[in-house]
Amino acid sequence: MKTFSFDVSGMTCGGCTGKVERTLSGLDGVSRAEVTLSPGMATVSADPDRVRPEQIESAITKLGFVAKARPDGA
Repeated sequence: MKTFSFDVSGMTCGGCTGKVERTLSGLDGVSRAEVTLSPGMATVSADPDRVRPEQIESAITKLGFVAKARPDGA
């Protein structure tokens, strides 16, 4: 497992964070997803052989938010 971190903007409430968490948790290879509103951030534990950071970013973007991977998963 590897931990990936993303800055996420555009979320305005707990419903937003819940929506992102549920979506990320449903991705193949993701074992855990934690999303915080302030600061807007998603931390994802995943199998890097099954899911890439670009796929995680894309899933967040499809929900209407902006995601950017943090360098080295910081």
